[in-house]
Amino acid sequence: MSLKLYFAPGTCSFVAHAALELAGATFEPVLLKLQRGEQRSAEFLALNPHGQVPVLVDGSDAISQIVAIVLHLDQRFPEAGLLPPAGLARTRALEKLLWMNNTAHPTFSHFFAPQKFSDDAAAQASIKAQALVQYRKELAEIEQWVAHKDTPWLSGEQPGALDGYALTLLRWGGLAGIDPHTLPATWALSQQFAALPAVARAIERERLTLNLYRPQS
Repeated sequence: MSLKLYFAPGTCSFVAHAALELAGATFEPVLLKLQRGEQRSAEFLALNPHGQVPVLVDGSDAISQIVAIVLHLDQRFPEAGLLPPAGLARTRALEKLLWMNNTAHPTFSHFFAPQKFSDDAAAQASIKAQALVQYRKELAEIEQWVAHKDTPWLSGEQPGALDGYALTLLRWGGLAGIDPHTLPATWALSQQFAALPAVARAIERERLTLNLYRPQS
């Protein structure tokens, strides 16, 4: 069956994008320009009524939500090792993947788009400030995972989904004014992951800059 990935550069869809490349999958990448509202087109809403990326189309099936997509790709391409294959190692990897998706990711959403959570300007400023404090703590937790991992990659013996999500969350930290060099283990892992030929293809397609941090003048 044919595969098609709907993605937006720099979003969490990078996790699925990198996973497809790591798996050596043949797929059609479809770039959506969120700033132009292409995620609200009738064509895309027919695939995902929530109007969010990523969406993976596998034959006649459209799959949304990054964790669901990762699990689908892991089953479809088990040889890629996107997650540990079994046992407690797999359980721990899923534990981390879900935490990244349901805790760290929403924290950044509160920083990046506080208007989604309040229409009051003062409340938005408070939401953004508190989210930044919390996001620093969450990146520090990922730093500890990476610094104390007992496998070559955060995902296990092979590079995979956790490494892609760690890179994504660290990149977003730059937008929040967090210097990746203050998280040296995660920064080193992200650079190593980005240098893999498969991942580099996804980065080039998305035209991503790895370090988005700009010192305050």
